[in-house]
Amino acid sequence: MGIRNYLIEGVSGTGKTSVATELQRRGYHVIHGDRELAYQGDPLTGKPLDGSTDRQSMSDVAFAHEHHLWDVDKVKRLITDPSHTSSFLCGGSRNFHQFIQLFDNVFVLEVDPETLMMRLTSRPEHEFGGKPAEQELIMRLHAANEDVPKNATPINATAPVSSVVDHILARCARAD
Repeated sequence: MGIRNYLIEGVSGTGKTSVATELQRRGYHVIHGDRELAYQGDPLTGKPLDGSTDRQSMSDVAFAHEHHLWDVDKVKRLITDPSHTSSFLCGGSRNFHQFIQLFDNVFVLEVDPETLMMRLTSRPEHEFGGKPAEQELIMRLHAANEDVPKNATPINATAPVSSVVDHILARCARAD
């Protein structure tokens, strides 16, 4: 990743993928964590779930969410690669506590419940958050402020994505 490394987190529907895409469009090095680092694993050990996990458990939305992890070793390898001036890792994982301290700053995208529900209901069903059971879980997590880093820099993600990215980049520049 970069000499300066940033994590962009938030519950599903807050705009992590949109922010990542806009950062890439502007020429920044971006890792889509949910696409490139994620797997289903044991939250305590990190061991990938194998075929012995029954299908019913894997189809349970809460179970799948709780077991959505990132490969910690790969995160560490990316962060220690100095070939980029700055890198942004975007997405969410249940094991962020195992690598969050390695980032120069962590941003949490935040939206109001109405915006979140509007975004979720406009998703196709094959995308996480597109099904009613997934929407219910996401809204519960949002209301309880669960599964996001607590000491992160909050970013209002209700603005147009270009403004959200401008705000993130301004915060990064101030920290440098």
